[in-house]
Amino acid sequence: MTKPDSRSSQAQGGEGGVRALDSKGIASAATLVILLFILSRGTGLLREMIIGARFGTSADLDAYLAAFRIPDLLFQLVAGGALGSAFIPTFAAAWTEDSQQQAWLLFSRVLNLLTLFLILLCGLAMLFAEPLVAGVIAPGFSVEQQQLTASLMRWMLASTVVFGASGLIMGALNAVQHFLLPAVAPVFYNCAIIAGAWLLAPVVGIQGLVLGVAGGAVLHLLVQLPALMRQNVRYRFSFDAGDAKVREVARLMGPRVLGLLFVQLNFLVNTILASGLPDGSLSALNYAWLLMLLPQGIFAQAVATVAFPTFSAQVAAGNRAQMLETLTGLLRLILFLSIPAAFLLYVLDEPFIEILFQRGQFNAASTQAVAYALRFFALGLVAHAVVEIVVRVFYALHDTATPVVVGVATMALNILLSLALIGRLSYGGLALANSIATALEMGVLLILLGRKVRSYNREEGQATAMQGLPVRQLLTSGGRSLLASAVMAGAVLILLAVLPDGRAVFGIPPGWVAAVAGAGLGVLVYALASYLLGGAEIRQLAALARRSAQT
Repeated sequence: MTKPDSRSSQAQGGEGGVRALDSKGIASAATLVILLFILSRGTGLLREMIIGARFGTSADLDAYLAAFRIPDLLFQLVAGGALGSAFIPTFAAAWTEDSQQQAWLLFSRVLNLLTLFLILLCGLAMLFAEPLVAGVIAPGFSVEQQQLTASLMRWMLASTVVFGASGLIMGALNAVQHFLLPAVAPVFYNCAIIAGAWLLAPVVGIQGLVLGVAGGAVLHLLVQLPALMRQNVRYRFSFDAGDAKVREVARLMGPRVLGLLFVQLNFLVNTILASGLPDGSLSALNYAWLLMLLPQGIFAQAVATVAFPTFSAQVAAGNRAQMLETLTGLLRLILFLSIPAAFLLYVLDEPFIEILFQRGQFNAASTQAVAYALRFFALGLVAHAVVEIVVRVFYALHDTATPVVVGVATMALNILLSLALIGRLSYGGLALANSIATALEMGVLLILLGRKVRSYNREEGQATAMQGLPVRQLLTSGGRSLLASAVMAGAVLILLAVLPDGRAVFGIPPGWVAAVAGAGLGVLVYALASYLLGGAEIRQLAALARRSAQT
């Protein structure tokens, strides 16, 4: 699996601005970011729909996806989330404790060193592109497909240098509480690739996509420059790597770089393994991965973005019991949303894929190929959603090491499971390995978090009042959602059985009928079943919606 747009979203780095906002400011900023995040996901989905219509699940698209591996690896390790999470607090401290001039001097030095480093690394990767593809990235591709992958990769490496600078600008703007243009930048990136797929691909083929990537990287940078100029940035041509604050940025990057390295290695291993499978396997895996990430992003990442400042404020105020109460409520909400979403993805896999992608070169065989992988990815949706929330709690507790260590172990297990399952399940084994490993990651993180909470409670003399995570409460809530989801899935399967097989209804294509009617019935049955089972999450959702509308 692979995420071609990961650079546009993860370039923001860190977990949000580090300067304090009042509650109203946090709510306003969070609402803005979430809305633009949904817009970004929407344009990303539209991008994949157009790419699917142009290229289906073809060998050319496999080459395009494989070409992202080295550029993404370099970006994530040098200029992605690791740099953002290290740069933002250091920049904000310089802004507050020293002066704006010192903060912009730090920005200039990091920008210059980063750009120079990326030029050197990307230049080397361009020089050795063909050996890297043939020997490391996609040894199972044909010679012609390897040459195409190497050619595409060179274009993407050039865009990586631009993305590095753009990501650092994002970090600086977030640190000074400007969120609008950094949140808009990924939308421009997606629109550029859409233009490449829609306008250029019919003329120049798959190269049209990489031209879109290159243009999107430039737009990603340019759209943020007006906000940077309004901050009275003072750029200096300085390369002082010995500066204490530059060294602090490098020191803070260490643990995150290690964690991101293993994540990228896992993606690389999947690409290597999928390259030896029939044409279109990597493409099918990628479409399924993106479909699984759609509800995970809306439910979990959006909630985590809003929750992290609250967790941090509660920990800073010494209100860890209140933080645990907040976490428990959010976990119950995430279980309530993600469990039925996983069931719907599983039972309505082909109808969803058909209405989103099945057009042009994306045919019925492509739909079946993507559905095969999506069923395995759907099994891990709940775990992905819970992990997204839980790791934010560790960060709020100033523990970045534990999620990294657990994440590294998870990625290693994922790779081993992939090697074990691919022979029996083909690329479906890669999806199943991811789901199993993430489920174990969720379990380990929850156990460790429970121990950490108990440790903090003993220090604060609260051991008798609160022993740790309320496991029974979470299991009860999750079990209720699981039962309601099972009832929902049964109702949807009955509906699918009585619908005319492969025939339009009132002129509406069968895929649309199954997807829309199935999803609509599923939501109604799930809500009713949850209400009858005594779930309080529906009222919690309504309260959250009213609160968001008020802000």
